[in-house]
Amino acid sequence: MNAPSRPSLKSITDTPTGPQAAPQAVDTTAVGGPKVAARKGVRTAVGPDPQAGDGRYPVAWLTIVAARDATPTATSTCLCGRNRSAVGHVRVLALIADHTAHRNTCPLRTRQEGRDAA
Repeated sequence: MNAPSRPSLKSITDTPTGPQAAPQAVDTTAVGGPKVAARKGVRTAVGPDPQAGDGRYPVAWLTIVAARDATPTATSTCLCGRNRSAVGHVRVLALIADHTAHRNTCPLRTRQEGRDAA
């Protein structure tokens, strides 16, 4: 005896008998587009920097690294040429105080011209 044939679980789709053309786009323009757009150019390429700000810029930096269960370190750097560093709790705290005091004495932050006249 023969067992009855089981139906296939996959559906077989009909395949086309010949090649078919791909659908074409409708109302395509010529290569290059309109010439008016090319004459305008990009304004932002020659414009001013939008992030120019108000003219202020950083002069001095204080960097402190204090990882858990590690010895803290700090570096104080200024554009006037001051460059100091410290290692350890006490020395880092002293460098922070010194960096804060340097704000009042830095030649880049204070005007030297009017000081002699006053």
